[in-house]
Amino acid sequence: MTATDHRSGFACLVGRPNAGKSTLTNALVGEKVAITSGRPQTTRHTIRGIVHRDDAQLVLVDTPGLHRPRTLLGERLNTLVRDTLAEVDVVVFCLPADQKVGPGDRFIASELAPLMTGRRRTPVVAAVTKSDTVGRAELAEQLLAVAALGEWDDVVPVSARDGFQVTELTDVLVRHLPEGPVLYPDGELTDEPEAVMVAELVREAALEGVRDELPHSLAVVVDEIVPRADGRVVDVRVNLFVERDSQKGIIIGRGGSRLREVGTRARTGIERLLGQKVFLDLHVKVAKDWQRDPKQLGRLGF
Repeated sequence: MTATDHRSGFACLVGRPNAGKSTLTNALVGEKVAITSGRPQTTRHTIRGIVHRDDAQLVLVDTPGLHRPRTLLGERLNTLVRDTLAEVDVVVFCLPADQKVGPGDRFIASELAPLMTGRRRTPVVAAVTKSDTVGRAELAEQLLAVAALGEWDDVVPVSARDGFQVTELTDVLVRHLPEGPVLYPDGELTDEPEAVMVAELVREAALEGVRDELPHSLAVVVDEIVPRADGRVVDVRVNLFVERDSQKGIIIGRGGSRLREVGTRARTGIERLLGQKVFLDLHVKVAKDWQRDPKQLGRLGF
């Protein structure tokens, strides 16, 4: 195969919170590289997942959901998305099949419009996610509504859960990539540092089954990842930050029962990630109103 037979580049997944972006990223890559949650605004970082094919290498960038921000954190997450959009080769606009097109979708469509008309035109593919959750007539109606929302390069219905048209969506995205060489070694699925992936796995476990107020108030920072001298176990120490004492109680649970569940759930994913047995040490701390405090946001990595 000559260099000109191979395509490579970056695709950014955008959409309003809880549109299925992280789940779709994992389905396209074939492995879990982005945390998923039924709660909106779960993603805090851009996670790169890498799709390897003989004829192409597609690097997926999963971003936080674009939304009208109410906090400084929200403003910074939106800035992160906009900065990412300016650097990719193709954009995937995710709209769920089971929710009518609404103000949030129209807001994002207006943000994407300049990309399709500027001097450096970026293709935008509309992916109608969660297509398995609706009937054929409802899906057709949603596809028409999405097509009317903007002048998209392609509109593709897809379901990450049952694999419906995941390969077809990959084919569409690859067609929009420029010709280019392999960017990452074969077999590498993400370029995120281990500490970031560990923090995301802990945060996903902590968000499981909690009340609505907590997801936006939870930040996770890995203190250290240290192999023991015998090489058999890795000590992983992680701090979970919340904004109020009441939230600390939610995370810890009665007698520490819930924090133990979080540790058990997260440890499985971390051991798979690191390929070793892990001793996971979790600590919950209060950082009052950190979402609105520039100094604390900086310390927490935002």
